[in-house]
Order: sequence, then C-alpha cells, then structure tokens
Amino acid sequence: MKEMFFIALVMYGVAVILEFTGTAFKKDRLLKFALYVFWAAFAVHTGFIIVRGVAAKRLPLSNQFEFANAFAWGVALMLIVMRRKLKTDWLSVVAMPATLLVMTYAALQPMEIKDLMPALRSAWFGVHIGSAVLSYAAFVIAGSIGLRYLLAVKKGNADKKALDQMDYLSYRMVAFGFLFLTVVILSGAIWAEQAWSAFWTWDPKEVWALITWIIYAVYLHLRLRRKRSGKVMAWFAIIAVPVVLFTFVGVNTLMPGLHSYG
Repeated sequence: MKEMFFIALVMYGVAVILEFTGTAFKKDRLLKFALYVFWAAFAVHTGFIIVRGVAAKRLPLSNQFEFANAFAWGVALMLIVMRRKLKTDWLSVVAMPATLLVMTYAALQPMEIKDLMPALRSAWFGVHIGSAVLSYAAFVIAGSIGLRYLLAVKKGNADKKALDQMDYLSYRMVAFGFLFLTVVILSGAIWAEQAWSAFWTWDPKEVWALITWIIYAVYLHLRLRRKRSGKVMAWFAIIAVPVVLFTFVGVNTLMPGLHSYG
C-alpha cells in the first residue's frame, strides 16, 4: 500500500520537473506531458487514499500523515479542476510544486495505521477534518495564484485581462477557503462540547485556527469594503499561507495540546 503513495510522490516530482523545464524553454509538448503525468499521479494518489481508507475502516484523516496526504490531494484536485474548467494553465508552475511539497512533508511522517482515539469517534470527524483539508488547500491555491500574479507583473508578460483573472480567482479561492474554515471552527466547537464538555478550550490549535480565520477575514474586508486588489492582495494571499502552514504543522510540533494527535 505504501508503494502507491511513493509512486504518486515520484510522479508528482516528475511532473514538476517537466513543468519547470517546459516553462523555462517554452516547450508546449513538455508542458502537456507534465499535465498528463500530474493527472496520472493524482489517480494513483486517489487510489492510495481509497485503499488506506478501506484498510483502516475509516476516513484516512486521523493523524499528521493522513491529513498532510489529504491536504496535498486537495491542492492537486483544485489545480486539476481549475485547469479544466477555467483554462488556468499558468497556475501549474506554482501549484504543482505546492502539491509536491505537502506530499514530501507527508512522506516524512509515520505512516502506520492506528485506531481512532475515543475523542475522534464522532459523526463530526469527517465534517471537521474534511472541511479543514478543503480550506487549507484553497488557501494554498490562493497564495499560489498570488505568486503567479506577482511573477507576471514583474516579467510584464501578462495583459490586464489575465492579471484581472488571477486577482479574481485568488479572491474566490480565499472566499471558498474562508467558508470552509468557518465550518471547521463551528463544527470543532460543537464536537469539543460533546467530547470535552466545552465549546472552546483555548487549545493552541483552536487559537491558531481563529488567528487564521481573522487574517482571512481582514483580506475579505479589504477586498469587499476597501475595494483593494492587485499587488497588495496578491502579497496578502502569499503572506497568509505561512500562517496556515503554522496552524497545520507548527502548532502540532511546537505547542502540544488536545489536538496533538492531528
């Protein structure tokens, strides 16, 4: 079963190399091949998640490895959907490496399958953690779009229509991620009351999830109320991603708490 994970990881790596090479030398054939390899990697990755879920007899989302694995899958899924539906070919050069980096982090985590802790045996398990996967993936895609926007501005190789599309899509991904992060916090509060008899315990994970929520609420306020756009919001989307990653990785590593199992 682990072989499927590492096959997907290697294939993602090959896709990234092909994407960078094709972009650097302006080879459309390499770019197309990179996309095909990425699709194949995603298919193997999806198969791995299904097989692991069947073996574990639960959703494979209960520990750091499984969440990171699902996180990478979410980023890959959003890239594929956006490319097919919106023709955002320009996104691959930053979103493919993001997928690979999260997968690489997952590969460094213990992979053994363990039974769920009693606190995790709840109907809220899939809603809470699944929403977190979608939320984090959306924020990473938004940051990737912001990076691509700034690169395009610096190189001067994109017209205003293309830049406006990038700017709008970054905003839409932040809005999508913010919605699901709200679901994460609310479902987590209800779940916490059932598990620990308190809606909010000021656990480090809860605090940093709230900090992340506030940061993206500020983003949406600037976008919708202050009508900010362009480079300022692109930078905002990029700088917010490390906060998301700290909420995911840093809190579990540096701030043990009730969520240390996640």
